[in-house]
Parts: sequence; C-alpha cells; structure tokens
Amino acid sequence: MNRRRALSLVGAGGVALAANRSTRVLATQAKTAPPNIILILVDDLRWDEFSAAGHPYLKTPNIDRLVREGATFSRAFHATPLCSPNRACILTGQHTARHGVYNNASRDALSHILKTFPQELQRAGYKTAHVGKWHMGNDPTQRPGFDYWVSFPGQGKIMDPKIFENGRLDTVKGYVTDILTDRALKFISDQRNGSRPYFLHLAHKAVHPDAIQRNDGSVDTEYGNRYIPADRHKDLYKNEVFPRSQISKSAMEGTLGSVMVRKFLERKNSPEIMKEFGPILDPGTSEQSIRDRAEMILSVDESVGRILAALEEAGTLENTVIIFTSDNGYFFGEHGLSVERRLPYEESIRSPLLVRYPTAIEPGMLVSSLVSMIDIAPSILHFGKATIGSHVQGRSFVPLLAKGYGKAEKRSSVLIENFSDDLPFPWVLDADYKSIRTDHHKYVHWNMYPEYDELYDLQKDPREQENIINTSIGRNISGKLRTDLAQLVRESISL
Repeated sequence: MNRRRALSLVGAGGVALAANRSTRVLATQAKTAPPNIILILVDDLRWDEFSAAGHPYLKTPNIDRLVREGATFSRAFHATPLCSPNRACILTGQHTARHGVYNNASRDALSHILKTFPQELQRAGYKTAHVGKWHMGNDPTQRPGFDYWVSFPGQGKIMDPKIFENGRLDTVKGYVTDILTDRALKFISDQRNGSRPYFLHLAHKAVHPDAIQRNDGSVDTEYGNRYIPADRHKDLYKNEVFPRSQISKSAMEGTLGSVMVRKFLERKNSPEIMKEFGPILDPGTSEQSIRDRAEMILSVDESVGRILAALEEAGTLENTVIIFTSDNGYFFGEHGLSVERRLPYEESIRSPLLVRYPTAIEPGMLVSSLVSMIDIAPSILHFGKATIGSHVQGRSFVPLLAKGYGKAEKRSSVLIENFSDDLPFPWVLDADYKSIRTDHHKYVHWNMYPEYDELYDLQKDPREQENIINTSIGRNISGKLRTDLAQLVRESISL
C-alpha cells in the first residue's frame, strides 16, 4: 500500500530506475590513517535544544565544544522524522522505501538483516560497537556489524534498566545515560593498545520519556510524558520559562496554515481520544516537560565531556571523528503540536548535526548546504576509507568539510516522508506525506489528501504559518517543486 501511494505521486509507469551505480570506493582522501569514529545519537533532540543552538537557559558546555572546535550543519534534515525509520536511514544510508522500516512497529527480523555501514567498516578493518538504544525491533540481542554490543529491550527504562551485554540480559542499577556512557568508555579504553581503528555508536535513551500508565491502568510501553533527569540535575531549571514568543501560534488560531494539522488537532481533542490517551498527551508541551527535558540533556552533555576527556587522556582525540545528531525533532507547541513528531514541519524535521575532526575540519565551521540523515552512512564510510556500496543512496558530506576528500556534491533539495501506521496515535493515521525541502521553500504532498497540499516560503515565513499554495506565486512554485519531488521519490524507490 505504501509503495502504491508513493507511485501515485509520480504517476503510472513513472518508476524510472536510477542509473546503475557500481560499488564506489572514494579514491581521493586525506593522507592520514583511518580515524577512530564515534557517532552519538540523542533520542528526540530538537535541532535547537542545546545552548550553542540558542536554547534560552539550557547550558551544554561539552556539546558547545563540538560546535566551537568542529563543524555545524545548519540545514540537516531527517529523512523520516520518526525513531525507527530514521535510525534505519542513518545506519543504511537508504530512504525508508528502500530499507523497509516504515514505522515504530517491532522489526526484529528485518533489523537483523539490514545492510548497515558498520558491517562495511568491519570489512575495512574497524573494531565496532553499539551501545544504547536500537529501536528497530524490541529484541535487544546483537545485530550484525558490531563486535561489542550493549542494548536494552524496546525503549528501555531511565532508572535501573535491563541491559543486554555479553549475551545476557540483567538489571543494572543507576541512571541509563550514565550506564551507557560507562559502557562506551570501557569500549574506548579497551582499544587503547589495539592496532585497529574503531567505530562506536552511542545511542542514548535520553531525551525520550519513560513509560506511564493510562487511565484504564494499562501501561503505555512506547510513549509517555515522564521525563526523568538524573538526581543531580533535578530542579536545576525549576524557575526557568521557555519564551513562548519563540513558538508560533497554533494551526487552530488561523485560517492560512495547514488544513491537515487542524484535522489532526480536532481528532486529538475529541472526547474519545482524550479519554484513552489523556495521560500521555502534553498539549503544547508544558513548561515542566521542557524543563525536565533540559535537565535530562545535562547528563548527555556530561557524557560528551567524559568521552572527550577519555580521548584526550588516551592521546587519540585529534584522530577521532565525533558526530553528534538525533533521530527526530520535537514540538514545543508549534502549530498546536506536541507528540506528533512525524509531521513535516521544521521543529520535527530539522536535525542537529555536529562534526569534530581537527585533522581535517577547521574549528567553528558553519555548513549551510542541505544534507539528509541518509548522508551519515556514506560520510562515515568516507572518513573510514571504506567502500560505499551501490545500495547506499546518501551522499558523503565530507567534501563539504575538508579539502582532499573529493569534489563536493551539494544538494538542491532533500526528501522528507512519512508512512501511515496503525499505532500508536489514531488521530494521525492518515499522515502519509512526501515533502521536498529546498533552501527557500517547502512543499508537502499529502498522499491521501492532495487537495490539502502545502507550500511555505521559508525565507519570509520561517515559522510556516501561511500556506501559500493557492496564491498565484505559490501555484507556479508548487508546480515545479511537485516535479522535483516526483524525481526524488523515483530515486528513493529505485533499485
């Protein structure tokens, strides 16, 4: 069904296969030994949810150090702004229509056979580790491509989580961010006398909430609004207020925005939905939740600091690529939204993306080129001087950062998409869309409701409050973007 909906956008017979690409080995690379590589993935982190990005009160000196000493991508976007699909996009370098992890349903079997970039790093001589949240299936057991594996079932728990390590599932006392950081540091320490470069994927549970009970007493194991900071960070921001002037008015307050958002909110606010889902909804995202999130992020910032310190002590910091990003964004009430992170607006689709590697990257670099999360896999393989297979759809962004890594291929647009599912939020079950995001505009095609398509001029209207698709200028722009979007969709589903 999802594939047919994708084809409906490009028209019957519109699936043109992309030019066959033989396996690519990027020949022009920096004249250095392959670096160690660390990918830090934070759950649900907004692109602007650390101090260097403009958060009004959260202080993150260690994350800010990555900004100061490395490169910041100001236009990085999630391919599918939802946990499981986007994690698969990051690890495979493929769009969701290719890797097949369409939603957050359990994908245990599929996630054991995905062709991920750590497998290629292993073939290139890397020692590899995954520490943290996997969330492509609830099964915590080891996946191919990793020599060392630490994970937990499903979403895991914030306090005293069950941790799967060395083939055993045991309850470990403590705060989950600290526990995962301890394991990551152990892996780094174990490589100090090794002759091989290493890759570490540290995937935090933070800043995702813990599970809570619904009104009927059943446990919501997937979502909740209980953000739990470490004890040492609780109430550090108890008197802070997130400026509401930074949040656009809701879709319910105007007539120029998204018809689809108004439909979603009308359903969400219905008595039936509120009765069943009330405990897990945080309309507009409360001040307390924003504070709790900020206090949770403090432990992530400490984790980054501990890793930097360990690398400095080992004398390997300068030869280690550190990439910091997230799996999707989050709404703080923009457009009237809170938990509907899958929708195609900037707060959800924009990603933090920081890269530190002093050997090749000038400090304080700002990269304004468009990049997609599918570009992380080929970029890491490029840094690691490993083969980038023909199945990888992303483009290496490494040439955007440094000379000696080949010619930079700048994107003129990125594809963002969502596929409907039957869980967990019934008010957005028909939120299938394909969207194209350029430097200046965003066009959203609702697969099931094309009459409600949207177009935003992001230079004049960065908060996306005025849908201009039915204006004379909008009709001309949307016509071209629809053609360009169709091409992106063809490329995303081609073999």
